[in-house]
Amino acid sequence: MNIFEEISWDERGLVPVIVQDADTKEVLMLAYMNKEALEETLRTGKVHFYSRKRQRIWMKGEESGNVQEVKEILVDCDKDALLVKVKSHGPACHTGRRSCFFTTIDGKIKGEPVEKELYGGGCSILERLYEVILERKAHPEREDSYTALLFRKGLDKILKKVGEESTEVVIACKNRDRDEIIYEVADLFYHTLVALGYFDIAPHHIYEELKRRFGKSGLRK
Repeated sequence: MNIFEEISWDERGLVPVIVQDADTKEVLMLAYMNKEALEETLRTGKVHFYSRKRQRIWMKGEESGNVQEVKEILVDCDKDALLVKVKSHGPACHTGRRSCFFTTIDGKIKGEPVEKELYGGGCSILERLYEVILERKAHPEREDSYTALLFRKGLDKILKKVGEESTEVVIACKNRDRDEIIYEVADLFYHTLVALGYFDIAPHHIYEELKRRFGKSGLRK
């Protein structure tokens, strides 16, 4: 069977994809693939989707590190949906939960976000914020978004804000004001993530660099 000819792609060239844990059989998420995303999934052995918001192919975990390793791909009887069985390296949901299905029909929340280490894997508020920043980068025309405005202004404006917020952190620390320090560091984190987003450098790359430095003395070159 030629899988690409058999699949009933919709009018946008997409097919819904159910992702399931290969061992526990837990349903982790629902997303979409186009032909290119499916080709990349088959070629790499790692799940790729088509983002309808960003209108591009993306690999699951390319920003958070929560990669999904393909174990098996099944096509349903009507050829209009795929089931992908995976080994999931970290939470599937951007909220940090193992599965995207944690809200009951009457609005009750089941379970808590998966705990994560300081570096590597999992999903933290930094990854969630970075995802929003990338979405704004993809739509810089948004008039109601400060992040979109920064991307419209360009790299010099972004770097100017990083410099300003760094100075604000120094002043807050000199003032020994705990609340002010927290507020200004949050501003610095945000603007630094915008700078990273400008260069498409995901937070997990920073985590990996910090992890690499563990056990090494900063006094030795």
